[in-house]
Amino acid sequence: MIFPERNGVITFAGRDVTVVGPDLKVGEIAPEFTVQAQDWSTVSALSATEGKVRIIASVPSLETSVCDRETRQFNQDAANLSKDISILVISTDLPYTQKRWCGAAGIDQVMVLSDHMDVDFGKKYGVLIKEIRILRRAVFVVDRNNRITYAAYMPTIGAEPDYDAVIEAAKQAL
Repeated sequence: MIFPERNGVITFAGRDVTVVGPDLKVGEIAPEFTVQAQDWSTVSALSATEGKVRIIASVPSLETSVCDRETRQFNQDAANLSKDISILVISTDLPYTQKRWCGAAGIDQVMVLSDHMDVDFGKKYGVLIKEIRILRRAVFVVDRNNRITYAAYMPTIGAEPDYDAVIEAAKQAL
């Protein structure tokens, strides 16, 4: 499959970069994607969380301050949510880097997954930054029928999502 390449969407280090893939919109069916778990196994993420509402957060790298804060916030939020809501945090960090970071950060309520191998998620969800092969920050809520009920692409790499809006959208999708 060929994915569109777009410029003028976001900058990195002060320069325009190429975003691969389309921006997904509320009402669309979320595309299935494969990523790697921390043990390097391949996961079809929507199938693995079938029957649940999913919050899917795309982050550039867990080892940056904003991504660290975002993942910790979603991990904390997950403890107070229905077990019918799954939170997935996806980056292009290597699986063993993710495993080490999650262990050190005490992340145990969210699924942290790697898009390093094929950047399948990045291309299908319009978050792959081509030149540096990392993901731009975005958050999606996908309902039990795989329909997108919330989609927010952050205007800059360092911008955090509206956590309250994301959690509310997930609760509404139940």
